[in-house]
Amino acid sequence: MSLDRIVEWATSLVETLGPFGVGVLVVLENLFPPIPSEIVLPLAGFVAATGDADLLVMIAAATIGSVVGACLLYGIAAAIGPVRLRRFVVGYGPWFGLTEDDLDRSEAWFDDRANRAVLICRCVPLMRSLISIPAGLRRMPLAPFTLYTLLGSLIWNSALVGAGYALGDNWAAAGEPIELLQKAVLIVIGTAVIWFVWHRLVQPRWRGHPQGRD
Repeated sequence: MSLDRIVEWATSLVETLGPFGVGVLVVLENLFPPIPSEIVLPLAGFVAATGDADLLVMIAAATIGSVVGACLLYGIAAAIGPVRLRRFVVGYGPWFGLTEDDLDRSEAWFDDRANRAVLICRCVPLMRSLISIPAGLRRMPLAPFTLYTLLGSLIWNSALVGAGYALGDNWAAAGEPIELLQKAVLIVIGTAVIWFVWHRLVQPRWRGHPQGRD
């Protein structure tokens, strides 16, 4: 399904089902990122502005959907768990330039910052959904995970639903800054991946095959 079709379907669902449709879409958005929250949430605010729904109800529906979707993704990752992840890294990590020490450092970093990571990432495009994966893999205690997911989602949802409410017929403009921020996040992630591939895969092999050697 193309992005335009997804947007058209999401718009129809929100206009038809109101808060329930918003909640369902936000759950799906956590599991299937192609469903854009920068469209769903401002549209929810616009529907509230027309008087077909209450603004606070829309924000509450979106936030409940965020928590449910995040907990589902957390549950999937928790089912995999740290033991299976470590087996994968030990068995296949060298193919990707990963070592068990890398996993140890990553796990320690996340454990020390889990609460802040969940809270902040719930307010960042793309990372909003992805943060549930390391939280689940580390089996972060569910109570703080749910609390900080709720707080971060409430901030994000209030901002976007409120923007759609304030902009009225121009609600779609609320998503433009989010699209720019999302592109910036993609650039950062892409740069990090390129750096990792170069330093862990390309450079060691290049040093191991100096020019002139058959």
